[in-house]
Amino acid sequence: MAPKSDSAELIVLNFVNEQNRPLNSQNAADALQKFNLKKTAIQKALDTLSDTGKISFKEYGKQKIYMARQDQFHIPDGEELNRMKDENAKLQQLLADQKRASSIVEAEIKSLQSNMTLEQIQDREAKLKKEVKEMEQKLVKLRQGVALVKPEDRKAVEETYLEKISQWRKRKRMFKDLWDAITENSPKDLKEFKEELGIEYDEDVGVSLQSYSDLLHHGKKRVRGQ
Repeated sequence: MAPKSDSAELIVLNFVNEQNRPLNSQNAADALQKFNLKKTAIQKALDTLSDTGKISFKEYGKQKIYMARQDQFHIPDGEELNRMKDENAKLQQLLADQKRASSIVEAEIKSLQSNMTLEQIQDREAKLKKEVKEMEQKLVKLRQGVALVKPEDRKAVEETYLEKISQWRKRKRMFKDLWDAITENSPKDLKEFKEELGIEYDEDVGVSLQSYSDLLHHGKKRVRGQ
């Protein structure tokens, strides 16, 4: 249900006074949608309020601009303005002090929250001792020359690794052949063309196919030397 005309006028009057800036009917209609007021009702309320002198208005061609009556507002003199500025400066300083104090308290709270309880410390110590013991056992086996990886597992990993390297080399070669064919007679600067297409070589991101290939060969040499 739409508001009554008198309540619509009151809503529009309060809005104009609260905004205290030049407004047209569309500004008011957009802002007062939550009150279920149609633009025609708002326009009527604005006209009535201006006719009765409750608000001011000016015409600019076909456009009507409405504003609050300024004589209803208290305009401070120079002395009062200076007093208000001083009070504002004090409040700003107080706010800054409160923010600093709040930051200190928050930092202390975070510090306290990050500290472990005695029970948590004991639990953490037990876990660390267990991890150290397990690593020491592995270290002993390594020093004794005991293989911690099964031969079949090593072989499966090496075969998978070799397949990935082979695919990498194959795709790298395919791209090079395609790129050479595309750019063979191109008048463009190849570096700029590459950047324009968003293409990155392995070297651009710090990756080397040869270094990954060498890893497999080095691994095989170490196996033979054991």
